Amino acid sequence: MPTPLGLMPRRSLIWLLSLLCLAAVLAPTAARADNPVVQTIYTADPAPLVHDGRVYLYTGHDEDGSTNFTMKDWRVFSSSDMANWTDHGSPLSVETFSWASANAWAGQVTERNGKFYWYVPVTNAATGRMAIGVAVADSPLGPFQDALGHPLVENGEIDPTVFIDDNGQAYLYWGNPNLWYVTLNEDMTSYSGSPTRIPLTTEGFGSRTGNPDRPTLYEEGPWVYKRNGLYYMVFAAECCSEFIAYSTAPGPTGPWTYRGTIMPREGGSFTNHAGVVDYKGNSYFFYHNGALPGGGGFTRSVAVERFAYNADGTFPTITMSSAGAPQVGTLNPYVRQEAETSAWASGIETQPSSEGGMNVGWIENGDWIKVKGAAFRAGAASFTARVSSQTTGGRIELRLDGADGPQVGTCTVPGTGGWQTWVNVSCPVHGAAGTRNLYLKFAGGSGYLFNVNTWQFSTAP
Repeated sequence: MPTPLGLMPRRSLIWLLSLLCLAAVLAPTAARADNPVVQTIYTADPAPLVHDGRVYLYTGHDEDGSTNFTMKDWRVFSSSDMANWTDHGSPLSVETFSWASANAWAGQVTERNGKFYWYVPVTNAATGRMAIGVAVADSPLGPFQDALGHPLVENGEIDPTVFIDDNGQAYLYWGNPNLWYVTLNEDMTSYSGSPTRIPLTTEGFGSRTGNPDRPTLYEEGPWVYKRNGLYYMVFAAECCSEFIAYSTAPGPTGPWTYRGTIMPREGGSFTNHAGVVDYKGNSYFFYHNGALPGGGGFTRSVAVERFAYNADGTFPTITMSSAGAPQVGTLNPYVRQEAETSAWASGIETQPSSEGGMNVGWIENGDWIKVKGAAFRAGAASFTARVSSQTTGGRIELRLDGADGPQVGTCTVPGTGGWQTWVNVSCPVHGAAGTRNLYLKFAGGSGYLFNVNTWQFSTAP
C-alpha cells in the first residue's frame, strides 16, 4: 500500500508545540462534532454547487505538513443531507493543464447546458504568472479536461468566481490585489471584450487603514451571486488575518456598496474563503479554518454553517462552530452506501478503488467512521460490506451513538489476497432500530487491517 499521509511536524519547536496544544483542545469535541466536514485530508477554498438534489463541494487540497500554499490538485465531495459527505477523490489537478506548472488554488464550478465548467488559477509555465484556466466535464464528478489547451485569461491574478444571471449572461470575476470581470460567451470558454477592472472604492468595499497601496478592505476570494434581485459580492477582507465581508449592487457589474462583516477573524488560519448556496429551503455559508489537529494557515479545513438572512436581505454575523450544519433528513442504511461517506472519520484515509470511485483504506485497530442519522426504522437484520485485505483482516464492529456505544453486530473480514481484491462479508444485526448515529469501528491486530468499499444493511424478511 502507499505510504500513509501522516500529519507532519512544523518547521520550529514553538510552532509544533502550539499545534499540539491546539490538537489537545480540539480532541474532546472532534468525535462529537461535524465541522470541519472533511477530516481525512486538509481542504481549502470551498466552492459549493447545488445540482440535481445534491450539494457538490469543490475544494483545494493543502498537502500534509505544508509550510506554504502547496497545492497540486482539487477535490470534490457531495452530500444530500449536509451532514454525511461522500469523498469522490480528485477529478482535476495541475497536470490536467499541459501549460501549467504549479498552484492548484481557489476555483469554482458552474453548470450550463449539461456541462460543468471549472475555473481555476494555476501558474502558467511559459510566463511564470498566475493565469485562469477552465476545465470541462459531462458530470459534476468529472473527470475534467482542459477545455482550451491554454489560459482563458491571464493577468497574474487569482481566485475566479463564476456567475450566470437570470438572462443567461455569464460573468467571470477574479483578482488579488485588484478585482476584475469579463462577460463570458455562451460557450463558457471565451469572452467578449477585454477584462474590466472594478473600481475598488471605499464606498464599495470598505476602508482599510495603514496600507496606502490597498485603501479598501477587498483582498481576494470573490464569490458573486444574486438573491431577490440583489447582487452579492462576498470576499476575503484585509489580510492578514482575513475576515469575510460583503458588498451588494443593483447590477452584476455594480455599483457596489459595502455592507459589512459576515464572519470575523477566527479559526486558526490567516486566510479565509467563502461560498454561499441555498439548499432544501436553507442557506449555507462555507468557509475554511485551521481546526483539525496539525491545522493552520497552510493546512486548512473546509467547514459549513447554516444561516438565515435578515429580513432586509443583509447577512447576520456568522461565527465558526464545531457543530456544523444540522442534518437535513436522514440517511437510508438499506441502500448501498459508499464507505467513504461519513459525518466524521477517525484515523482512516481514502484512495481510488479498482471497482470505481473511492474506498476507505489505511485502517488500523481503533479507527472508526461516523454516519449521522441512519434511519433503521423498525430494525435491521443483517449487514454486508465489500472488503479487501492483503493481511489477515480484522473486524467491523457496528455501534450506535458513539465509537464505544452499544454494539449491534460484528463482521469478520478475512484476508483476500490483495488490497484491491474485493469480497462481500455479512453478519447478523440485533438492536439497530429507529434513527441513530452509526459507527463503523475497526478492530484487529497491528498494522493495516483491511479496506472497505461499500456497505448496506437489510431488514428481516
